[in-house]
Amino acid sequence: MRIDILCKPESGGRCEMTLKNVRDALANLGVEAEVHLFRDRRKMIDNRVYVSPALLIDDCVRIAGRVPEVSEITSLLVERPRYRRRLQEVA
Repeated sequence: MRIDILCKPESGGRCEMTLKNVRDALANLGVEAEVHLFRDRRKMIDNRVYVSPALLIDDCVRIAGRVPEVSEITSLLVERPRYRRRLQEVA
């Protein structure tokens, strides 16, 4: 699993808080994932995100423009395998 956090170069506190919340959610679930923090406008534009911070899970924008809470991130991570399983059943 890959988790990306996209931020503007000048925004500091909100991005660090999002990173901390993501790490707390992963620790609570006991899940290992690649977590990357990008402070790059070009990466944001490439992903069609214009507000920061943005949370991407497996290259899919899940939250943008606000700092997600730990419980919200946990629910996004928990629902992820079910979505993939449903997609495989349809195909």
